[in-house]
Amino acid sequence: MVAAIRASLGLARSIATYYGRPRRNRSQARFYQQFFEPGALAFDIGAHVGNRARALRAAGARVVAVEPQPLFARFLRRTLPRDIVLIEAAVGPQESRTQMRVSRLHPTVSSLSPDFSDEAARVPGFGHVAWDDRVEVAVTTLDALIARHGLPAFVKIDVEGFEAEVLQGVSVPLPCVSVEFLPGMQARTGRVLRRLAELGRYEFNAVRGEDSALLWTEWRTAAELEAWLGTLAAGSTSGDLYARLVAGAPPAPKAG
Repeated sequence: MVAAIRASLGLARSIATYYGRPRRNRSQARFYQQFFEPGALAFDIGAHVGNRARALRAAGARVVAVEPQPLFARFLRRTLPRDIVLIEAAVGPQESRTQMRVSRLHPTVSSLSPDFSDEAARVPGFGHVAWDDRVEVAVTTLDALIARHGLPAFVKIDVEGFEAEVLQGVSVPLPCVSVEFLPGMQARTGRVLRRLAELGRYEFNAVRGEDSALLWTEWRTAAELEAWLGTLAAGSTSGDLYARLVAGAPPAPKAG
């Protein structure tokens, strides 16, 4: 009973956090429009309560939302627009089943990374979080999603320290990708950058927090991005990195 109450409180917290500012959600939709043409395919990896999936849809994308946590998948199944494809699974380097470490009260930081919680406990801002549950989840891959749905023009990945592993499961360059970054965990972001370099030539930009504006007018190299990340104090505002293939790389797919 106590566990169920804590889980319900965690869901309610996430809904209030991500749906409590409708103006911000509309701004996010306008922001996403710069990354793909109307009708293009987008993947939301780590959909959580679906606010980014909805923003991608409002920006004109055909959306595949992927969420492994059963409580959140049930919420999404009841509430997402019917034209968003929902897949109850995690995404990783190979298809399997595995254990996810779950924080019932702070489910946004649940992770498949076996050492994420230990590392996060040493970073300011995570001291109040307890990873107090485990759940077995199915794991698919980006390659499997692409085989089923097509190559996405845009992929948003927010999986609490498991981003590099998600990218290990794709064998083709992705036209545009966003991944979460956490100050104080730069090594994890470095692994993401190295994996993207294996896939293609990318340039980078960033967004702090839940803002809907890129930090820089000129996109940066991976080295420049890593240097900037190195200036951020542990525990400062997290955000999203945006990576896009440079000119001459395979073009983003159009709706057909």
